[in-house]
Amino acid sequence: MTYWCEHAWLDDGPQAGVLVDVDGTTVTAVTRTDDPPPGATRLPGLVIPGLANAHSHAFHRGLRGRATGRGTFWTWREQMYALAGRLDPDSYLRLATATYTEMALAGITCVGEFHYLHHPPGGGRYDDPNAMSAALAQAAHDAGIRLTLLDTCYLTGGFDTPAEGVQLRFSDGDATAWADRVDRFRVDCGRVRLGAAVHSVRAVPAGQIPHLVGWAQRGGTPLHVHLSEQRAENDACRAAHGRTPTELLHEHGALGPRTTAVHATHLTEHDLRLLGDTGTGSCLCPSTEADLGDGIGPARALHDAGSPLSLGSDGHSTIDLLAEAHAVEAGQRLRAETRGHFDTPRLLDMATTNGHRALGWLDAGRIAPGQRADLDALDLAGPRLAGVPLGGVPTAARGDVIRDVIAHGRAIVRDRAHEHVPDPARRLRRVLAELS
Repeated sequence: MTYWCEHAWLDDGPQAGVLVDVDGTTVTAVTRTDDPPPGATRLPGLVIPGLANAHSHAFHRGLRGRATGRGTFWTWREQMYALAGRLDPDSYLRLATATYTEMALAGITCVGEFHYLHHPPGGGRYDDPNAMSAALAQAAHDAGIRLTLLDTCYLTGGFDTPAEGVQLRFSDGDATAWADRVDRFRVDCGRVRLGAAVHSVRAVPAGQIPHLVGWAQRGGTPLHVHLSEQRAENDACRAAHGRTPTELLHEHGALGPRTTAVHATHLTEHDLRLLGDTGTGSCLCPSTEADLGDGIGPARALHDAGSPLSLGSDGHSTIDLLAEAHAVEAGQRLRAETRGHFDTPRLLDMATTNGHRALGWLDAGRIAPGQRADLDALDLAGPRLAGVPLGGVPTAARGDVIRDVIAHGRAIVRDRAHEHVPDPARRLRRVLAELS
């Protein structure tokens, strides 16, 4: 298959007249030509690499516009628990398929699902103990995007507090039982990969963390963890362990190049050094952090310390990785009261190369030979991008200007319509009405 891009974002920035040859799922050649050869598929506008959503909770899509009113993360969590209590494998498949289709329409070609909704209400077991995982894998397949299933260990309700209520759906009892269940799940490694996640230091006792670290190291898989999302979590960790969550994770061997700290909003200077010195990545989710009132994280300080930055849509108050990239820069301007913390190439790297690497896909995120054939064609004809220099398009654009999407060598969106999942809006309305 051959694609001719009117303009394409290559390693050295935007270039005109780019021919991209694809064999199966892989880019085999990238050449410059002003004249598309016969048979080439034309992609007008600016083509950028497919986007990687490094942090998703698919079922949170059901809370968009519903979790309103004054409160905090902790009051919002009660509404999230209520939704989690109503899902089963069938409804989760339908909700996740529609959610992942919305991602595909926004140019997301790979998602990291931070998955802890494992078991039936009351904490029993489905006949297939990985039935909810299978629903997510099927949903990603149907939407045409790749998935890193970050199977999440969630054991306790807090420091020295047992899981209760809907949390029983999340818990396997201990890290050994968690690993036994995860090891029984078989996936198509071409499109779906397994990773591990420590939900948080409050939900996984410190002594259990090395078991998850060892599991991830043996498989060479990513390890993700919610880190310092709220000040209250930091205070509780200090009270229980005499150290910050970052220090506790470091003490138990959880930091390193395969680890991604999600949020990393409230960090000390020592935390920043630990994350940077170990090469631990940080996944920023500014739309969710704003929606929950969590705060503005130290993105520039993390970058300067040596922590690779990626992006996630997390609670899906919006699904738009280009908007998340813009919000990272906007947040740093608000925090520091100065402009110009990240340029466009660095912001696009967060949404592409860095995100894919955080999810274990080292051969994705660039338009170059040997890379996965993931292409997003941005429509330059509308008013949003009128007069915008090509070098500024990725940060001025939003997901609604993405016209065509090729994921893993396969066209999944044409002219803003999904090729295989018709009318995702109707599907979302139907399943959310059932769950409300």
